[in-house]
Amino acid sequence: MSNADNPAPKKTQLLQDSGTLNPNPERVTDELFQRHSFFDSADLVQVKYEMLRCVEKEGRSVSRAALDFGFSRRHFYVIRQQFAERGFQSLMPEKRGPRGAHKLDQAVMAFVRQTLDDDPSLKATALSRLIQAQFHLTVHPRSIERALARKKKPATA
Repeated sequence: MSNADNPAPKKTQLLQDSGTLNPNPERVTDELFQRHSFFDSADLVQVKYEMLRCVEKEGRSVSRAALDFGFSRRHFYVIRQQFAERGFQSLMPEKRGPRGAHKLDQAVMAFVRQTLDDDPSLKATALSRLIQAQFHLTVHPRSIERALARKKKPATA
């Protein structure tokens, strides 16, 4: 039994929290991961690196390495290109989705706060229409609600 078949619960949780838990550790059939406890098929960063290393340093074919490490050939080439451009950082998964309220910048939020000061009864749907008219931006009402909730952090005593 390899270490990847039953990784320590704490390590599994840390890998999951960091987004580096391999969703398909059973696809990793490389001999090192099967025979040595140091190699953990649940650790996606380690799996990606070892796949790249075995092609570069051991001369394994891309097709064989992709199969042995549970990736497609296309994915191998993507990983290799990213690694060449950004190094080890590229092996870490990137956060998905927008990076914050990019449409609701300081000017838009100042407008929202001023509008609410003038008429506190306005709902997010109405604010969305006013933002569209003023800034020519389409903003979902829920995005406005979340941005306003972030601004209302409770005071600590």
